[in-house]
Amino acid sequence: MRKLLLLSAFALLAIVLAACGQKPAELQPAEQQAGTVVYESETGPVEVPASPKRIVALTNAPNVLSLGGTLVGVDTWTKDNPLFTDKLSGVEVVSEADLEKIAALEPDLIIAGTHQKNIEELGKIAPTVVYTWGKLDYLAQQREIGKLLGKEKEAQAWIDDFKRRAEEAGKQIKAKAGENVTVTVFETDAKNFYVFGNNWARGTEILYQAMGLGMPEKVKRDALGPGYYMLSQEVLPEYAGDYIVLSRDSSADNSFMKTDLWNNIPAVKAKRVIEIETKASTYSDPITLDYLLDIFKKGFLGSN
Repeated sequence: MRKLLLLSAFALLAIVLAACGQKPAELQPAEQQAGTVVYESETGPVEVPASPKRIVALTNAPNVLSLGGTLVGVDTWTKDNPLFTDKLSGVEVVSEADLEKIAALEPDLIIAGTHQKNIEELGKIAPTVVYTWGKLDYLAQQREIGKLLGKEKEAQAWIDDFKRRAEEAGKQIKAKAGENVTVTVFETDAKNFYVFGNNWARGTEILYQAMGLGMPEKVKRDALGPGYYMLSQEVLPEYAGDYIVLSRDSSADNSFMKTDLWNNIPAVKAKRVIEIETKASTYSDPITLDYLLDIFKKGFLGSN
């Protein structure tokens, strides 16, 4: 009996020693553990819910909406956007400074920007993933949000479909207006005027990247690098292309549109001005892009 007890003790000791010699299992990317996955963010791996149910999006809220994500808190710019007002009924407006308010919403995921404050404090409330604005192009950003929400296939399906639709529209526009047709995107609040490059929302990604339309040389020189360029009203004609996309607040002063300077621009004379609402055009998410693509197709081609 004593030998049996000794053998049992030795066997137990061997098991303990063997266990002590083993390394703890490492959490692998995309490995589900109790309903979570590891998302490889630009700042390192973050363990997030596999299917988040209560998301606070201080940035990229429209991307989340487009994939059917459930938002409980968003930034004020998104809430004020007319494209999202109905979709965000009952969703709280928050900023990175509203730590107590965010905590009270009991989020299981927070999305923020690297430029925002209190990132470390936000991470104590819920898993927090940050993105650097402009680091990814508009399609790659949608794909990343898809990965984060466990909806990468849905995100990729939209990307493929959108690229096909926009490219086809671009071909039709060039067939109608010429292979070298140019377009300029202006914005005004009636006090200041801006011209945009190829990645500053207002439909620029659609026009220049997806459709492949041309950009006037002066716009290319001054706005392509920084993304946008401020202008005086007097030089607007120098930047105008064959077509003009005009982003403005429909309720703001539009007296400049009655001036000889504006009306003598060839594109204006030829009625080649496509107006878009500024508040509805400042994002590059699928909802906004589909909305603008329809406007552009009608404006350039006269189609619905």
